[in-house]
Amino acid sequence: MNTPATPFSTFLKQKRKETSLTQEELANKAGVGLRFIRDIEQGKKTIRMDKLNEVLSLFGYEAGPIKVEDADGNT
Repeated sequence: MNTPATPFSTFLKQKRKETSLTQEELANKAGVGLRFIRDIEQGKKTIRMDKLNEVLSLFGYEAGPIKVEDADGNT
């Protein structure tokens, strides 16, 4: 069963490929486990934000709260 892509999985995979890093190289550079990188790229819904931010910081980004609009455009 495939998990649908998430914004994090799509973003991370794109950035990793742009910098010609393997999943293992990215994990080593970020100081996280290879399994964590694979979980993100496979769209796992529950991930640790502190570890995610360690990975995103390599690309100059961090995850944080954003306001979500409902289907009618209301916040």
